[in-house]
Amino acid sequence: MVRVVKDHLYRKSVAVVLSMQVNLQRIVAIWILAAAFACGLRLAFPATPYMGTPFVSGAGLLPYLLVVGAPVGALLLGLRLFPAGRVHAQPAFRLAQVGRWRKVDCLEARDMSQFGLYGVMASLLVGIALNVPVRTLEFLGSIPALGSFAPGWFVSLYSVMLADVVILSSLYMFAFAMALRLVPLFPRFLVMVWGVDLLAQLGIAKLAAGIDDVPHVVDAALLDMLTGNVKKVLISAAIWLPYLLLSDRVNLTFRHRVSAR
Repeated sequence: MVRVVKDHLYRKSVAVVLSMQVNLQRIVAIWILAAAFACGLRLAFPATPYMGTPFVSGAGLLPYLLVVGAPVGALLLGLRLFPAGRVHAQPAFRLAQVGRWRKVDCLEARDMSQFGLYGVMASLLVGIALNVPVRTLEFLGSIPALGSFAPGWFVSLYSVMLADVVILSSLYMFAFAMALRLVPLFPRFLVMVWGVDLLAQLGIAKLAAGIDDVPHVVDAALLDMLTGNVKKVLISAAIWLPYLLLSDRVNLTFRHRVSAR
């Protein structure tokens, strides 16, 4: 019974990964349409009224073009930098030193059943991709559009939160592209992104504390959101870092080595 369930889950993971690879253009198109619609709704209800032609200004449409387009650009850049089918060189120095491993060449690795983005690895891949809509919805749900008469403290908060969602969404999508292309640097790049994410949340909290005249209710809500983001990153790292270090599939796929036990 357990074997049947494992085989079923494995087949599901293969279907999910192949669907993402085959339908990537469609997924990107759906993201653009859905995110553009959500950003349009947010633009319709600004924090302060618009003056003149807001939809071509830094207080109107331009920030949301970055929210929608930056992760797409990062994904396309990653796919272009790492073409499909290319065998990428292994790094000269291993950061993952846990365990006992035996090197295999790239051709031998690709012939083994554990090679690829399937099984548990598919869940990690989906989780990385979901970071983008989750972060975007959090930004749109918590930060109103500027409008033309926003107070200084709100402009400052808006700017740092916009930078957070644009930069982190782009980094996660670049990591997603690296995973799709089986780039050996993917595991350490993902760990770096987690570190950047943590530092970003702590940095935003420090910057927000230094902004004058922020209403207490806004300050409290921002602190809750940043605390939630930190917890999510720490939970993700606690779950996935041991997997990235010890998984036979990850070590075979990205490091071309198998257990020497």
